[in-house]
Parts: sequence; C-alpha cells; structure tokens
Amino acid sequence: MSQRKMAIIVAKGGLDEIYPGFILASGARQSDMSAMMFFTFYGLNAITEDKVDHLHVNLAGNAANPIPTMLAGLPGMEALAARMMGKKMAKLDIPGPREMLKTLDESGVDIYACKLAMEMFGLEKKDLIPQVRDVITVGDFYDLSDDARIIYT
Repeated sequence: MSQRKMAIIVAKGGLDEIYPGFILASGARQSDMSAMMFFTFYGLNAITEDKVDHLHVNLAGNAANPIPTMLAGLPGMEALAARMMGKKMAKLDIPGPREMLKTLDESGVDIYACKLAMEMFGLEKKDLIPQVRDVITVGDFYDLSDDARIIYT
C-alpha cells in the first residue's frame, strides 16, 4: 500500500486564512501522510520574507466577522484584529506563521510557490522564506500531487 498524500493550495494571505492550510498539513504529517503546500496569488504573502511577519486579518467582506462592515473597513482595523488574533494564538501556544512554516518544513511538508503568481507580483525566489523548496508551475503541481487528496484553502 502506497503512502497517502495531501496537497494543499493556499491562495489567500490573511493571518486567519493561512492557518487552515497549516493545520491540515500538520495533521497530515501527524497521520503519516506525505504533504505539500502550494502557495499562489495572495497566499504568497505567507511565504514572502518581508510580509510573513506582518499578515493582517481580512475583516471586510467576511460574513463571519463580528465587526460591522463600516468599522471593519476603517484604517488600522485589520492590523488590530491581527494583533488580537496573535495574542489569542500565543495564549494557546500556537506558533506564528514564520515558526509554523519552519516546523512544517522540518516535519517533511514540501512548500512550493506558484511561478505564474510570482511573476504577476514581481517576486523572485530570493524574496521567499528559506523553507520554500522551489517555484513551480501549475503543471509541476499536478505532477507532484498525482494521487494526492487536494484541498483548496
């Protein structure tokens, strides 16, 4: 029997939007599954060296957000929400994004960036955190995720 495989696509870059992918990848490794993460579009923020430590919580347009839309759009609200979320995460001993990505990499999760999205945003591999294994095309992603369960977050 071959090892079960999980491939997780991370396309959103808010602090609240990247953790489901992190948790799924971590859970896959804890369940002895191979796991890979493919960061595309705004998900690249989570693996970009100068952005990973400054992610916001996306409030506007989020139906589950308890803050009224008019307030959610005010300057500084996303940063405030990110600080509040960060404090809750620290209280629960949940590592921040940079530490979480390091832990995922050390556990054997393969982390990839989308070539087309990188080109669209003018990024190069040197702009990414060291845990990114490679910059790949969608075709490469399909080849690497063959026989995997694919989850889009």
